[in-house]
Amino acid sequence: MSIVAKSKRKQELKDVQRMPLNTPTDLKPEATRDVAAAMNALLADVFTLYLKTKNFHWHLSGPHFRDYHLMFDEQGDQIFAMADPIAERVRKIGGSTIKSIGHIARLQRVLDNDADYVDPEDMLAELGEDNKTLTARLREAHNVCDEHRDFATTSLIEIWIDESERRTWFLFEASRREMTSGH
Repeated sequence: MSIVAKSKRKQELKDVQRMPLNTPTDLKPEATRDVAAAMNALLADVFTLYLKTKNFHWHLSGPHFRDYHLMFDEQGDQIFAMADPIAERVRKIGGSTIKSIGHIARLQRVLDNDADYVDPEDMLAELGEDNKTLTARLREAHNVCDEHRDFATTSLIEIWIDESERRTWFLFEASRREMTSGH
């Protein structure tokens, strides 16, 4: 490496150090922008779905209380477990992520439910639809990441798709009222 190249590289490193949130990445700036935007929207939805799931967990009543209460708790934990890896992925690629509840509110696409009382069957249906929609949004984010060759993010998203499909399935099966042969 020439003296000029070494000097230029040294200056680049100093510039990076002066920008504390500028994480080095080999992704192009437009890739960082697009992937960070897709992942931040997912993060807002994840936080919203987590809180809705816990809301229903806390305010549940009825003959299936124990089963639904435990299922909502398990699903809430699984949803919350997505939050940190999403945010850290955004930071690893040089992006900036959600900073507040207000920021979540501006980005969320999952609707809140502030009702004083929600029927357990309606809870199952609403969470089922929200998880199904989250699956579709995960697929959309996967496409963005794949387009920019961000394979680390796509591999995480693939796991989350499987988990959200499983939550949707469990919520659907728990909401069925008739016994069928399953065939």
